[in-house]
Amino acid sequence: MAEIEIRLPKMGESVTEATITNWLKEVGDTVEMDEPLVEVATDKVDNELPSEAKGVLVKRLYEKDAVVQVGEVIAIISTGGSDSKPTPTATAQPTVAVPAKTVVAEKAEPVLEYAGEVEKNGPSGKFYSPLVRSIAKEEGISMAQLESIQGTGENSRVTKKDILNYISNGGSKAVETVAPKIEKAEVVVKQTATPSSNGAAKEHKAAEVPIWEGDEIIEMDRMRRIIADHMVMSKHTSPHVTSYVEADVTNIVLWREKVKDSFLKKEKEKLTFTPIFIEAIVKAIKDFPMVNISVSGNNIIKRKAINIGMATALPSGNLIVPVIKNADMLNLVGITKQVNSLADKARNGKLSPDDIQGGTYTVTNVGTFGNVMGTPIINQPQVAVLAVGAIRKMPAVIETPSGDAIAIRHKMFLSHSYDHRVVDGALGGQFVRRVADYLEQFDMNREL
Repeated sequence: MAEIEIRLPKMGESVTEATITNWLKEVGDTVEMDEPLVEVATDKVDNELPSEAKGVLVKRLYEKDAVVQVGEVIAIISTGGSDSKPTPTATAQPTVAVPAKTVVAEKAEPVLEYAGEVEKNGPSGKFYSPLVRSIAKEEGISMAQLESIQGTGENSRVTKKDILNYISNGGSKAVETVAPKIEKAEVVVKQTATPSSNGAAKEHKAAEVPIWEGDEIIEMDRMRRIIADHMVMSKHTSPHVTSYVEADVTNIVLWREKVKDSFLKKEKEKLTFTPIFIEAIVKAIKDFPMVNISVSGNNIIKRKAINIGMATALPSGNLIVPVIKNADMLNLVGITKQVNSLADKARNGKLSPDDIQGGTYTVTNVGTFGNVMGTPIINQPQVAVLAVGAIRKMPAVIETPSGDAIAIRHKMFLSHSYDHRVVDGALGGQFVRRVADYLEQFDMNREL
């Protein structure tokens, strides 16, 4: 009887761990080759992992909500037949975030408030290993306290020795607060850390949020928490500036209306406006390559690849950004196929980790929801993002051989947010103006 170890596979660059969100097979169940075995979630995407062998699931080494490192054995499958005896599952304790508790107090009394789960990246950008985070959770060390520890590892990383020294030197295991007498239930809000101008963590306390009769408390799902953390981190990292340009896209609207049926018949793909916008953005990036960069400390990384992320709304209301790799190497048909494929995979939860990695510039279509403009937040570590607004019929003054005239034109706003550390107003403004120029100069006689 052979036993096959099922390990957590590598799921893309920079992904070192995953959370088991659901086992699709119980111990003792028969499993077919490539049959979905377990659902896992990373900070990038959710995935179903297929079985690498046919047989009987005899052991699960981790249970739901456990955080597992890439390469670790998560299950064992016996290929000896269905009469194999199941082995009891391991008793490894899952890593579970501890939510803040709602406290109702009739008189002031001490309340011990623990730190809960610590994120792998702190507000200052420091990375904390799974071991350090595990110790911090067990000892009740908050993120603010963890950020205050002077690390001795590479790039000032906090090591096991550092956090144990901190604890032995009197590092607090819990924060004692006093809950005042209140008429209604109040949510106890923990201290959080935000980076100061010199990069050090600075503590502040958020306002307490009252809960009134009839209110409903809805816990954020895992993806919403990740989005929230990423957006706050982006705002703390980059000073955002937004420039706006209005573009006349009448030629594009009329051309698309003329060719969309023949395009569908010929290419078996629906032609939306998004691929046309992306084509113009790629052309503008070639003209202004310094918006296609990232910042690492005091260094600027100028990207060779032009990989366009397209923000996509999910049925759950959350947001994900699949990436069109090497968009500058694709024609309009190629971009269209990529846009439709990635959007379909996103809606059906079929995106792979590689589908959402490696973006160098992002576009978001706020016009899909009828919005005319927006102030998009930069998708770190990129330095710029473009929001395209709704296309509207507007009266406009146009030049004709016989003089100026008022006509009905199709117009839209482009909103360009950029990192003012490295993209100044001139570059940010010139770039979005160039995108508008490419859209306005679109050839109505263009062949498919």
